[in-house]
Parts: sequence; structure tokens; C-alpha cells
Amino acid sequence: MFLRLAEQHRQFVQDLVMNLQALATVLERQGYLASCYTCGGQMNSASFMVSLADNHLIRFLVSDYGITWTEMRDDRELMKLEGAEAISQLQELANLVKYKVKPSEYRPAVISESFH
Repeated sequence: MFLRLAEQHRQFVQDLVMNLQALATVLERQGYLASCYTCGGQMNSASFMVSLADNHLIRFLVSDYGITWTEMRDDRELMKLEGAEAISQLQELANLVKYKVKPSEYRPAVISESFH
């Protein structure tokens, strides 16, 4: 049972990394500064970052050790989420892509509004 769970977790992390890479690509095409870096070819970790507005940065880290979402403004941490909450917050970010919000139209409250 535990070997099966470990394999499912590895698959989950790989799927998440692939989705982060795709999200970075689409955000870049829409004019955002975005990147997604992975270590090695096994897709078992990633560092995703996107600049939503002047001095407003999102960093999402995923690895076998955990998942974190960190939102910063003016080099100060606004919030940090882990696990399922961090993944859920990605949906808010994906909505920027879904609704084709351009950086010039972005209102920073869209991402953080529900957490303040």
C-alpha cells in the first residue's frame, strides 16, 4: 500500500510541475514576467515565479518535501500557504489566463482579496 501511495505522490508532483510549466508559458504570452525552473529531467521539483504588477511577486515551490505559495509585495511577504491551500490558490492565478487579464489590466486584489 505505501509503495503505491509513494508512486501516486510522485505522479502528482510530476503532473503539477508540467502544469506549472504550461502556466508560465501562457502567462508569458499574455505579457506577464513568468518562469518555471525544474531540477533534472525527472520533473520531481519546480520553482515557479510570476510578477503580477510592480513589486508584486508570486512564488510557488513544489517538491517531494512540500508545496508552498508565497505572495510578496515590495519585498515583504504578504502570505504563505502550503499544501492543498497553495494548490487551490493556483486556480486564482489560472483565472488570469482563463479570462485573459493583461498585466496592464490586473488589479492585485484579485489574488489576495480572499485572504485579507
